[in-house]
Amino acid sequence: MVSPDSTDMILLRDVQVTLTSAAGAVNVLRGVSLAARAGETLSLIGPSGSGKTTLLMTVAGLVRPSAGEVVVAGHDLGRLDEDGLARFRRDTVGIVFQAFHLVPTMTALENVALPLEFAGRTDAFAVAAACLADVGLQPRRDHYPAELSGGEQQRVALARAFAATPKLILADEPTGNLDGATGKQVMDLLFALAAEHGTTLLLITHEAELARRAQRVVELADGRIVADSARPRAAAAR
Repeated sequence: MVSPDSTDMILLRDVQVTLTSAAGAVNVLRGVSLAARAGETLSLIGPSGSGKTTLLMTVAGLVRPSAGEVVVAGHDLGRLDEDGLARFRRDTVGIVFQAFHLVPTMTALENVALPLEFAGRTDAFAVAAACLADVGLQPRRDHYPAELSGGEQQRVALARAFAATPKLILADEPTGNLDGATGKQVMDLLFALAAEHGTTLLLITHEAELARRAQRVVELADGRIVADSARPRAAAAR
């Protein structure tokens, strides 16, 4: 069992997620306990179907656990209704996916400004422009996604994720659609931005070399944590 700490950004206690399917109940997470400090970088590794994405989505408040406790940035997600969870994600979390999820009819600048506008920021476009400059895309700010390369689109997605200065970034295989060289550039940028802003980073990857760039590597198998580089293996598997 993980004990709480005032510096915890993520605190999971015995989290279980059971989903229903045509074949019956599927136990996706089977009692996961995990604590991550503010500003810490963690990689989640494990085979396909081990529960990595479900764990990330549970931390984001996009999947509700069947049992257990999820506290992120001091918010007990089990106590929030859907509107509360939406506000929590807007104010606290940035998410970067393998697919870029840019709005095709909006320019790079408009894509980055969009969540800021939803939050009621009057400086949305000025902040978006600064964020695009941070990722080296100021000259491409008025281009549409179809006019950008895959690496450029993912950099727009990074700018959007960091625009509201979230406390936590969740990244699910962010280089999966990129070639090796471009993927490395994007990951260099992701880690640099996280360090610059002091942002907690939870990264899903299947690449061992990339996983080791994080301060901590957590391995899942069959819905359980089986190894955690921050703790002895026996403790991680409890």
